[in-house]
Amino acid sequence: MRHGNKVNNLGRKSAHRKAMLSNMACSLIQHKRISTTVAKAKALRGYVEPLLTKAKTDSTHSRRTVFSYLQNKEIVTELFREVAPKIADREGGYTRIIRTGYRLGDNAEMCMIELVDFNEIYTNEKAKKTTRRSRRGGAKKETTEEVALEAVVEETPVAEATEEVETVAEESAEEVEATIEESTEASEEPTSEESSEESAEEKE
Repeated sequence: MRHGNKVNNLGRKSAHRKAMLSNMACSLIQHKRISTTVAKAKALRGYVEPLLTKAKTDSTHSRRTVFSYLQNKEIVTELFREVAPKIADREGGYTRIIRTGYRLGDNAEMCMIELVDFNEIYTNEKAKKTTRRSRRGGAKKETTEEVALEAVVEETPVAEATEEVETVAEESAEEVEATIEESTEASEEPTSEESSEESAEEKE
């Protein structure tokens, strides 16, 4: 029976276990994703998530507390500068464990533990899905209204264009008729030379 045996010792003494978890936490903060066994990943999750919560409040006390666990100044700086702003809106659950199969040799169950907010694939897919859900109802209304507005806008210039074409056609028809009448009148009136020749013939 394992009554009261809450901590997974991972086959190590306490000093070795704390050093290992501290190093794994530093690697996770630095690389944002590490591969390990499922047992170690679960132990690391309980070790690193309180430190990530502590990093949300950027104060000297918080930095010293986190440094007492990690023992690495560069990692503490990266945690407070890069990681903390990204996880500021998340209330816990900063890590994700993805099982990757079994290790060849001892058949240990392997996994990948990562920081949730630094996985761009998952976050982009969720953002796309939420936007689609929110726009389902409103998109149809918007499209129908836009189509109606476009139809009205298209109809008005077409009507104006047809009116302009009709007026231009009428004006051109009137000009053609006027030119035809002028040409006929000009052909009917005798020229001065013809009239002089006719008068000469009459005298003879």
